[in-house]
Amino acid sequence: MPEPGTFPSGLKKRFSFLCFTLAGTALGVMSAPVSYAQDDQSDAAKRKSSTVNNSPPHLSAQQPLTYLADHESYDKTGLVIWQGNVRVWQGTQAMRADKITYDRASGIMRAEGHVALVQDNGSTTYADHVEFTEGLKNGIGSSIYMKMQQNAKLAATGMRRTNTQVTDFSNVVYTACNLCEEHPDFPPFWQIKAYGATQDKEHVNVEFNHAWLKMLGFPVFYFPYFAVTDPTVKRHSGFLIPNVSPHDRYLGTYFTIPYFLVLDDQQDLTLDPLIATKTGPQLTALYRNWMNFGRLNVKGGIADDTRRNQPYINTFGDQLNRSGRHGAQGYLFANGDFSISDHWRAGFKGDIASSANYMRDYRVPGYGNDVLSSNIYLEGYGVGSYLRTDAQAYQGLNRGIINNSALPFALPRFTYEFQGEPDALGGRFSLHTTDFFVYRSRGAVDQRGELAMQWDRPFRNSLGQQWLLTARLDTTLYHAKHLEEQPGYGHDGSHVRGTILPTIALKMNWPFLRTFAHGHGSQLFEPIVQFIAAPNMGNSINRNIPNEDSFSYEFSDTTLFALNRYMGTDRLDSGLRANVGFHQNWTWNGRSIDMLVGESFQEHIDRNRIPYSGLDHYVSDPVGRITITPSEYFDLTARGRYNPWRGNLDYGEALFSTGVPLLRFTGGYVYEPVTPYYMYRMNYRELRNIPYLKPTNEFTGRVTSQFGQYHISAYTRRSLQANKAIAYGGDFGYENDCFGLDVIYIKQYTYVGGEKRGSTVLLNFYFKTIGTFGVNG
Repeated sequence: MPEPGTFPSGLKKRFSFLCFTLAGTALGVMSAPVSYAQDDQSDAAKRKSSTVNNSPPHLSAQQPLTYLADHESYDKTGLVIWQGNVRVWQGTQAMRADKITYDRASGIMRAEGHVALVQDNGSTTYADHVEFTEGLKNGIGSSIYMKMQQNAKLAATGMRRTNTQVTDFSNVVYTACNLCEEHPDFPPFWQIKAYGATQDKEHVNVEFNHAWLKMLGFPVFYFPYFAVTDPTVKRHSGFLIPNVSPHDRYLGTYFTIPYFLVLDDQQDLTLDPLIATKTGPQLTALYRNWMNFGRLNVKGGIADDTRRNQPYINTFGDQLNRSGRHGAQGYLFANGDFSISDHWRAGFKGDIASSANYMRDYRVPGYGNDVLSSNIYLEGYGVGSYLRTDAQAYQGLNRGIINNSALPFALPRFTYEFQGEPDALGGRFSLHTTDFFVYRSRGAVDQRGELAMQWDRPFRNSLGQQWLLTARLDTTLYHAKHLEEQPGYGHDGSHVRGTILPTIALKMNWPFLRTFAHGHGSQLFEPIVQFIAAPNMGNSINRNIPNEDSFSYEFSDTTLFALNRYMGTDRLDSGLRANVGFHQNWTWNGRSIDMLVGESFQEHIDRNRIPYSGLDHYVSDPVGRITITPSEYFDLTARGRYNPWRGNLDYGEALFSTGVPLLRFTGGYVYEPVTPYYMYRMNYRELRNIPYLKPTNEFTGRVTSQFGQYHISAYTRRSLQANKAIAYGGDFGYENDCFGLDVIYIKQYTYVGGEKRGSTVLLNFYFKTIGTFGVNG
């Protein structure tokens, strides 16, 4: 880096960053050249235009220099003088100045007064004085102000350009912040003040030496050397922001410094080595490829995990040995999506890891989930139709409740949906099928073929009643073995079974509408009645039929009028039944109340449903939902199911939000008499004092505040049944046009893999055009 005195400009006076900012604002951005055809006749006669080609020996014929000026003059020494709104072009570069002199003999071009140099990368350099040789290839300048992409700005007392690729600056100030409009003499929020800087176009970065990072004008950190990506480019190879954590529960103190490698315009590779004090090193690689017809992402890591784990006893009393899950460990996550044509596309997602303990120790994304899922698919779209065939596999992570040998493989699964246009009778036909082959190394193995056809005919009468007639036929065919094992725990042996269930349904909505509050409000009262007729399947029919998708049964306001309240189609609601509901809505002056209550009546009671379904009697438990919005500062939604025979709620949940942006509270509550998370561990007919029978009774709350450029939030999740906190945390942050700060704290009390989750502190600093610095512990 040259000393400041070596610049021909040799400025002794240091200029403030404000001086350069104001100068750049006054000069403006250089406009595009104007041809003669756009000038009037008198102006065109005054302006001189020419192309200098081969005159100086330093210019090539391939890069001629073109100029446009109001006045042009020559002297006997070969000096050309252009004055008045002078513009000069060479290749993709352009310069504008009040006056330019060009020495034909030496090839030196001097520009003075409101000099603006526009680069092909979109940046603009302003100066008081510049000199160039070999066209615009090499040059020097004084009182420099450069405006780049992403609002990045650089000011310097002098510059020197070499071969158009490298530009050296002296006494540099760099920032991406705007100055205060009310107090423009104040320093920017942050700036880098350096003895020298180099802009390298070949390596697309800006290097600073002997640099100070200043915040609000105060020096906070010194860098002997510091480099940032040139704001004029989006991608280039080089080291990314390092990450340092002084303390981690499993890694100790660790350090990472990623390296980003651009392979070509559509491919890149990121290598991220990790060094830790409590365990061995890890190397992670991320490969990305964007193609015209799709994308591909592959991420993987390999490590020497030296941490040894102790056996533990899970929720069900099983002792699990984890001592062998150390040493050479790794993971591979890959996904891709590819367009085959306008109507077809394919893709895949493959996730696998050597152990959950390794993912925990090295903070691999996905730890804490129950499983890692993998699939490959082919899907097509048509007019009113959709087709998909895929294969799925899983790897269990939470050994507290999941055994890998019990997880299924779908090899394959086929889905087709079709919905036709309205027919001559005014109805619409739809068709659905989901067929699969499910394999388990320990558990039920089954194949299913399914075909569901439905016809819907809406109509209305003169009374304003809205009717919907539905005819549906569900047919399924199964071949299954090992049904005595999980997940169904049915009869043993190999079975071939089938079901056919025709269903007829008629639904009537009868809305009544009136206005009130002098026309500023409206009330809707809407009785809803539905009759459903189907053969009674009975409990005995399901004993030899596998169950892969219908373990969850939901009877609430959202499924009150559903033909089938199971989440899948291996089990179907059947028999003669009726559903009745009342929907009401009041809306006035920006306020609203909306509610629905209803019940279901059934001829046959299905004793095979899961406990607390709400349909244990001929008359169901009442269900309801209410949404209240009295103003923009408060809203509440609550729903539930009440059991009149036991006199308590079998299900309830609520969400509320209140406050203003300055201070806002949100919260939620959920109650169920069981914990569905443990439903599939064993035969629910033989449950005895296991977690499934423990009620779910939780509250979640959050408070947020936004004031100016600051934000703060806190949250908590608490089990009211156990009277224990599940998790809580908070966030405090600041953000402006060029800087961001976030301090995040998370405390978790849950257990994963036999170990209690701990506390996490995250500290993130964001500097525009530079990057994000993070510290966690």
